[in-house]
Amino acid sequence: MTEDRSALVRDLVTPLASGKGWIKFLGIITIVGAALSVLSTFGLGLLVAWLPIWMGVLLWQSGGALERAQMSGDEASMRMALGKLRTYFVIQGILIVISFALVLMVFVLGIGSAIFSGMHHAL
Repeated sequence: MTEDRSALVRDLVTPLASGKGWIKFLGIITIVGAALSVLSTFGLGLLVAWLPIWMGVLLWQSGGALERAQMSGDEASMRMALGKLRTYFVIQGILIVISFALVLMVFVLGIGSAIFSGMHHAL
C-alpha cells in the first residue's frame, strides 16, 4: 500500500519536478536581485527587499522539496513543495494588486493635476 502511494506521489509531482531547476534558478535570481538592491541602497533597501528575498527562499525550498518528492515518493515533501509554491503565488498576486492600485492612483492624480493645472492657467 505504501509503495502504491509513493508511486502515485512520484507520478503526480513529475510535471512540477521536471521544472525544479528553473524554480530554483528563479529563486536564486530573486534573492541575488534583492541583495543587490540592499547593497546599492546602503542597506536601506532591506525595508522592501526582505519580501523578494523571502519569495526567492520559498522557490528554492520548493524546488528542493519537489526533488525529494520525485525521488522518494514522500508525501510530506510534495505537500511542502506545493505549500511553498502557494505562498509564493499568493504574495506575488498581492504585490500585483498593490502595483495596479498604485498605478491607477498615480494615473488619477496625474489627470486631476493636469485638469487643475489647465483650469488654473485658464484663469
